[in-house]
Amino acid sequence: MLTLSPQLRIYVHAGATDMRKSFDGLSGLVRSVFRAEPLDGSLFLFLNRRRDRVKILYWDRDGLALWCKKLDSHAPHSFLFTEIGKDANTRAVRPATVGGMDSSSTRTGPRR
Repeated sequence: MLTLSPQLRIYVHAGATDMRKSFDGLSGLVRSVFRAEPLDGSLFLFLNRRRDRVKILYWDRDGLALWCKKLDSHAPHSFLFTEIGKDANTRAVRPATVGGMDSSSTRTGPRR
């Protein structure tokens, strides 16, 4: 079971982030965008443009830690890291359902 402290602050970068950035690049974003210090114990979340990858930067007692997750395009999943406040069933995620079409014919793989 995961327990988070009530004092824990979680920052989410709303814009798309270059996922090639690592500790130094993301720490620079924390300082410039959030005007926060990466060593204060908060969690800093960064998403890519397609919202299928997330990086979390945080201080782990003796150094910075970076947690990464990439959603597999071939695995069946219904959750995407969407924009904050938006429903996962938006036009960008499931374009066929917006016009009343059947979603069973919608491809789940990457576009080519």
